[in-house]
Amino acid sequence: MAVRRVMPILRTDAAEENLEFYGLLGFEEVMNLGWIVTLASPSTPAAQLSFMADDKTAPVTPDVSVEVDDVDAVHAAMRDSGAEIVHPLRDEEWGVRRFFVRDPDGRVINVLSHR
Repeated sequence: MAVRRVMPILRTDAAEENLEFYGLLGFEEVMNLGWIVTLASPSTPAAQLSFMADDKTAPVTPDVSVEVDDVDAVHAAMRDSGAEIVHPLRDEEWGVRRFFVRDPDGRVINVLSHR
């Protein structure tokens, strides 16, 4: 299993204002689903931030996303370890397969792979 990217998810009700602010740092919008906006550095595309008020397809809003090369293997490892899965493994309409797991400090981690 390999980690491809780690991206903080910042909770906000001001996504557009953050788009403008972080644009001043050089970030550009790479995804906007209306309820989540993701910004990336054009020179370093894996340097990303996401902003959301609430996750529209899950019961909780995650704190961070971790993109892995094999989400099914990571899900099995987390499940077998006894970690709390707070959102089941599923395919999302925007092209990712993901699940949420709670870390030892209570943070919710969105673990995903692109399909």
